[in-house]
Amino acid sequence: MDRKMANRKLIRLSQLKNKLATENLEETDWVTFGVIVKKVTPQSANNGRTFSIWRLNDLRDLNECVSLFLFGEVHKEHWKTDQGTV
Repeated sequence: MDRKMANRKLIRLSQLKNKLATENLEETDWVTFGVIVKKVTPQSANNGRTFSIWRLNDLRDLNECVSLFLFGEVHKEHWKTDQGTV
């Protein structure tokens, strides 16, 4: 993990909204970790393609969640991922 995190900045999911508002993260190599705390049943878009929505949390502040929308190949590959997965 130390090797993979070298020269990267860790931003907790519960801090993400504040960091996006106050810092220019486009020029920063940053990572975040989250736990899938809720999964919505896969939905169909207007164009007929299926997508998933996950609610992610870092377990520090259970009121601060990030919604992640999975489309295309990412949806096909990961939609069966279990709730509780990091």
